[in-house]
Amino acid sequence: MKLNCVVVDDSTIHRITIAKLVNEHPDLNLIGDFSNASETRACILHKDVDLLFLDIEMPVQTGFDLLDGLKTRPQIIFVSAKSDYALKAFDYAAIDYLHKPVTKDRFNKAVQKAIELHQMRKEVPEEEGEFIFVKSNLKNLKIYIARIKWVEAFGDYIKIITDEGSHLVLSTMKSFEAELPSDKFLRVHKSYIINIERVQRFNSKFAEIGTTQIPLSRNKKEDLAKAINNLQ
Repeated sequence: MKLNCVVVDDSTIHRITIAKLVNEHPDLNLIGDFSNASETRACILHKDVDLLFLDIEMPVQTGFDLLDGLKTRPQIIFVSAKSDYALKAFDYAAIDYLHKPVTKDRFNKAVQKAIELHQMRKEVPEEEGEFIFVKSNLKNLKIYIARIKWVEAFGDYIKIITDEGSHLVLSTMKSFEAELPSDKFLRVHKSYIINIERVQRFNSKFAEIGTTQIPLSRNKKEDLAKAINNLQ
């Protein structure tokens, strides 16, 4: 099965170059190439896009602006002439970061990462439910949504607490929150996201998950009560 790809770059030359590499790859299918975020967003909303080759510095809206406006994101490979944004790219769970001009060999290596991750996602037994992939200790780790109890900020990282243990992941809370289903998870504090289904009791200050008390920011009690009620 081929990955459906979209190429986004305001530079015609670079856009044509990446599109050509996509067309030449046996496991990729180019469904569109665009020069701006607006046209790209419309395509993603109406077509099944698996992989996005995304430039960062574009007029009106940057590549990051485009991703911020998406509820669900395809896999992302950033393509940029600058290395300045490489660290920020981690916040968007990027598969890779290609530096212009892109060589065919480097392109193929990035694509192989995307293909392997896509295959891993397809191999999950249905009875296990929804899942996400995170990078922990330089490895792609599969985490089932239902097994996450809560997520907490940990410096430049986040700590994901699951039934099996905890995992340290290089990400921001905002970015990881976007990966979680909004009807099952709630950000109750600047440093905490909780699995609503795991809450056993709560008051105006804390939500209890097992023996752990998760602090609630002001007015979050009402949001939590509403979210729990919606689950029933």
